[in-house]
Amino acid sequence: MEHTVRWGILGTGKIARAMANGLRDAPGAQLVAVASRSSAGAQAFGAEFGIERCHGSYQALADDPGVDVIYIATPHTLHAENALMCLAAGKHVVCEKPFTMNAREAQAVVDMAREKKLFLMEAMWSRFLPAVQEAQRIIASGEIGVLRQVQADIGFVAHFPPEHRMFNPELGGGALLDVGIYPLSMAAFFLGPVSQVQALAEMGATGVDEQVVFSLLHAGGGTSSCACSLRAQTPTGMTISGSLGRIRLPNRFYKPDHLIVEAMDGARRVVAAPHLGNGYAHEAIEAMRCIRAGLLESPVMPHADSVALMHNLDTMRGQIGLVYKADQA
Repeated sequence: MEHTVRWGILGTGKIARAMANGLRDAPGAQLVAVASRSSAGAQAFGAEFGIERCHGSYQALADDPGVDVIYIATPHTLHAENALMCLAAGKHVVCEKPFTMNAREAQAVVDMAREKKLFLMEAMWSRFLPAVQEAQRIIASGEIGVLRQVQADIGFVAHFPPEHRMFNPELGGGALLDVGIYPLSMAAFFLGPVSQVQALAEMGATGVDEQVVFSLLHAGGGTSSCACSLRAQTPTGMTISGSLGRIRLPNRFYKPDHLIVEAMDGARRVVAAPHLGNGYAHEAIEAMRCIRAGLLESPVMPHADSVALMHNLDTMRGQIGLVYKADQA
C-alpha cells in the first residue's frame, strides 16, 4: 500500500475548490489543511471539505508539520512569494498556472526547490489528463507521421467588472497569463521548446490584453498557431497535425475526455479517454508518484518547461507592451 500524502491548499477561491474536489479522486491523497488570509475564510472552506486544520494565514500552513505538499491556489501575482515561503518551510509545492509572473520569478522558485531538494511542479493539469497522454502515445507510435503543426484556441466572454482579477493589472490580469498559457504550454508539450514567438493583441480599457494571437516556431521543427480571448466564445479546440494525419482534441481541449484521430485517406476514429472526477486528480497523482519516488520534478511538466514558458510569455508581453509591477522589481 502506497503511503498517504498529506496535502494542504493555500487559498480558498474557485481553483482551490476544484483541487479540493479533485483530491477526493486521487488514491492516497489526504487533504488535511487549508489556509486563507482570514480564519473565517479558512474555517468556511474547511467545513465544506471536512478539513481538520484551518489556518488564518498562509505562513501558518507553510509551518504546519502535518502537511507534506502544498497546492498554491492564489492569484498569479502571489505565486512566487507563496511558493518561496512554502519551500523555505520544507514543503513540496504544486503551484497553479501560470507558474509565476515572469521568468525571473520562475527561476528563483526553481532554484529554491533544487537547493532545498524539494518537489516542485506547475499545476498545468491538462498535460496529465488521459486524453492528452493518449495523444502523446499515438504521436510516438508514428500513426500521424512526423509532427508539423499545432493549432489551438481558447476564448470566452469575461463578464467581469474592471477590478476583477481577470482585467486588473495589479492582479496580473489579461488573456495571456490567464488562458493563453494553455495553448502555449500544450503546443510546447507536443512540439517541444519554443525558439521564436510573435504576438499581436487587442488591449482593453484597464491596460491588459483582452485578445491575443500568437505564432510559435519550435526548436525541434514545427510551428504553432494559437489564440486566446476574453471577448469571444471560441471553439476552444486543438488540432495536432502530422505528415500522415491529425489528432483533434475538440471542444475544451484543456479538459478532453476523448480524441479524434483522422488519417489522410479519410479514416477516422474516436478514442474515449475519460478523466477521473473533474480532472484535477491526475496532476495530484503524478505529484504523489514523484514525491514517493524522491523526484524533484515531473517529466511531464519539468522545471525547464515552466521557466521557458514564462520566458515566452515575457517576450510576448514585450511585443504587445504589457508590463506588470513584478517586472519592475
